Amino acid sequence: MSASTDKTMLAKAEVLIEALPYLQRYAGRTFVVKYGGHAMGDPAAARDFAEDVVLLKAVGINPVVVHGGGPQIGAMLKKLGVESTFIDGLRVTDKATAEVAEMVLSGAINKELVGWIAQAGGKALGISGKDGGMVTATKVSRTTKDPESNIEQAVDLGFVGEPSCVDTTLLDTAIGAGMIPVVAPIGAGTDGHTYNINADTMAGAIAAALGAARLFLLTDVAGVLDKGGNLLTDLTPADIATLKSDGTISGGMIPKLETCTHAVEAGCEAAVVLDGRVPHAMLLEFFTARGAGTLIRMGQ
Repeated sequence: MSASTDKTMLAKAEVLIEALPYLQRYAGRTFVVKYGGHAMGDPAAARDFAEDVVLLKAVGINPVVVHGGGPQIGAMLKKLGVESTFIDGLRVTDKATAEVAEMVLSGAINKELVGWIAQAGGKALGISGKDGGMVTATKVSRTTKDPESNIEQAVDLGFVGEPSCVDTTLLDTAIGAGMIPVVAPIGAGTDGHTYNINADTMAGAIAAALGAARLFLLTDVAGVLDKGGNLLTDLTPADIATLKSDGTISGGMIPKLETCTHAVEAGCEAAVVLDGRVPHAMLLEFFTARGAGTLIRMGQ
């Protein structure tokens, strides 16, 4: 055996040893992972993600995947000639749009991800929040200011919802049977209508209901950055409130961090915002001391 081979094998062994305390600490616990963005359109990244999820299951951690699909919904709406409008980043969802969203999310995307996990050697169960009454949704209400009068007005976003109740029975059953649940962000309301739910919000609600050890939000940025562009590795809800008020965080990062805050305040042990474009970012964050994103948890 050559010296270079010895070094390579030793490096692999050291990585496994570094991961050991994390494996011991979280065996049998649940991780909820929101999957979307860049990785969904890249077969190589999708393959990496599927392998990561299957590895977590193999070492005794129970992953639950919640996926998005905004760009794919937009592409299908365009193909079908259905017009889309947005208010404050949320798609106004009429009945035709809601039907297309459910078709794309619960159909094409969900089953493609199930297929990737199967190819990596895992057993995935593709479901939506409607299955087993898992997620009860309520209609989202929003207000916006008229630019001329500065008067706030109610805005009807159509069939856009948010989770009001999560029943974990189906998830618990699937996890207990050795399955990896893959959840499309669709829920049914008590009014009988189907609602499209933001995938981050859906993942946060599920993580809280399951008392998950981790909520991972895979994004297209390294994590939460300070005003100098440096990564902030550890935050509390109080820190997030300060960063929001002084303008350090803005735009799309605000609702992501609000989701993390709500999840950890409601029973999830910690949430992580990290760059899903980095190969195996989730494993680097969790199984190494240096981490790879921004960890949010309650202050001591």
